[in-house]
Amino acid sequence: MRYMASYDWMETLRNTNQWLGATALSMASYPAFAMVPNPALDWMAAWGEVTERSFQRMTAKPDWGIDTFTCNDGRDHIVTVDHVVERPFGDLLHFNVNGRETAERKVLIVAPMSGHYATLLRSTVKSLIKDCEVYITDWHNARDIPVSEGKFDVEDYTLYLVDFMRELGPDTHVIAICQPAPLTLAATAYLAEQDPDAQPRSLTLIGGPIDPDATPTEVTDFGSRVSMNQLQETMIQRVGFQHKGVGRKVYPGLLQLSSFISMNSETHAKAFQDQIARVAKGEASEHDKHNKFYDEYLAVMDMTAEFYLSTVERIFKNGEIAKNEFVVDGHKVDIGAITTVAVKTVEGENDDISAPGQCIAALDLCTGLPDSKKASHVEPGAGHYGIFAGKSWRNNIRPLVLEFIDANSGAPAKPKKGKKAANTNAA
Repeated sequence: MRYMASYDWMETLRNTNQWLGATALSMASYPAFAMVPNPALDWMAAWGEVTERSFQRMTAKPDWGIDTFTCNDGRDHIVTVDHVVERPFGDLLHFNVNGRETAERKVLIVAPMSGHYATLLRSTVKSLIKDCEVYITDWHNARDIPVSEGKFDVEDYTLYLVDFMRELGPDTHVIAICQPAPLTLAATAYLAEQDPDAQPRSLTLIGGPIDPDATPTEVTDFGSRVSMNQLQETMIQRVGFQHKGVGRKVYPGLLQLSSFISMNSETHAKAFQDQIARVAKGEASEHDKHNKFYDEYLAVMDMTAEFYLSTVERIFKNGEIAKNEFVVDGHKVDIGAITTVAVKTVEGENDDISAPGQCIAALDLCTGLPDSKKASHVEPGAGHYGIFAGKSWRNNIRPLVLEFIDANSGAPAKPKKGKKAANTNAA
C-alpha cells in the first residue's frame, strides 16, 4: 500500500464517481425529456445530484462561514479570520469580531487532527464567540505540505501547542476536544516545567483518550488488535504527483472516511437513500440538514504517517500519557508538575469513541494540583459529538465550561519554592 499508485487509485475512484454523478444529472435533466415525464428520470437526476455533491466535497476544505455576529449591543459585527501564527503543519487562527470591545475571556480551542478539518468545530466556535475572544488551531492537509518541511509526529504536535500557548500568554483558557486532549495535557505540563509564566489559566479536556484502557471501546480495541507493521502496510500511502506533498507518507483522508462510514454503514446508507428521495420529490434544499452535515463530514484531510502511527503506538498501545512517561524533544514530561492550571474534564455518558473514564483519568495524573482546581462532568445521555457541538454542549456543558473559566480567571498564586503540592486526588 505504501506507493503512489494506490493513493492515485483511490483518487481516481473518487473522481470517477463524481463524474458519473454529474453525467447522470446532466443526462436526466436534458430538456427534450421533459416532453414525456418519467419518474425514473427524476430519480436518476436526484441520484446524480447527491452523488456528484458527495464525492466533490471529499476534496474541498469547508469554509468557516462565520461572516457576521450579533453581539450584546444588538448590532451585527463583521467577523474576520486572522492568522496569528502561521506554521507549515498548522496555523493559529483568531476570530476577530470587528467593532466589538475585546472580550475578557480568551479561549484557545485545540481542534483534533483525526481526519476532519477544524471547521468540524464551527458550531462550537459560534457558541463561544459571543462571550469570548476565540482562537483555534487549524491543522493543514498533509498532502499539501512539501516533503522538504520534514516530519510531524505527536511530539511536534505537542511543541506546536506549546508555541501557540506562549503566543497567547498566561491569561488564556484552553479547551481541547477529543484526540488532542492527552497531547494538550502534556503541552501544559511541559510549560509548567520549562516556562511556568506561559501556562494557561485553565484547561478543559472534552472527550479525550487520556487513558484509553480505562474504559475500552471499539476504537481502543482496534489499536490493541492490530500490530504497527499491519498499520504501516495497510494504512500508509504516498501522496501522488497531483499535490504539493508528492512523495510524503500519509494516512489518506479517503481511507479514513471509509473507516468512519463502515462503523455506521446502515445509518449512512439510509441517510443518502432518504436524501435522494427528497431531491427527486423537490423537497431538498442547498443548505438542508443532510447537506449541512455531510458537506462537513465528507470533507477529509490526510494525516502525516508519523503522526498517525506515533498516536496509535505511544498514546493507545503504550499508554505513555496514562503512565506519565511521555517524552517531548528528549525531555520526559511530568504531568504532576502542573500545580496552578485548573483542569476540568467533560465526558458523555453514551460516548462510544472515548468512553467515560478515559478522560477523567487526567485528574489522577495531576498529582501536584489541589482538588479545588479539579473538576469533572459526565453529561447524561450524550454521545461523542454532542458533548462539544450538539444540544448537550449548548444547553448544559457550555455554561459549565464558562463558569469554570470565570472561576479560574485570576492570576494563580505561585507555589513556594522547595515545596511540592500534596497529591489530594490519590483516591
